[in-house]
Amino acid sequence: MLIIDSKDCENIDKALKKYKKKYEKSRVLLQLRAKQSFIKKSVRRRLEVLGAVYRQQIQCGKIEI
Repeated sequence: MLIIDSKDCENIDKALKKYKKKYEKSRVLLQLRAKQSFIKKSVRRRLEVLGAVYRQQIQCGKIEI
């Protein structure tokens, strides 16, 4: 549950903006989407390794963005 501390003089728009930012940082939506379908552990691990290899190649300069 997300709790936003708002001051009495604070605008509702600012409180809503804080809530949205906190919601994005908590990654709730990503967790819900991940739970919609089952992914085998081996497939998940393979995707993590491929992503790490890709990031490493970008960092070394082998791949240009």
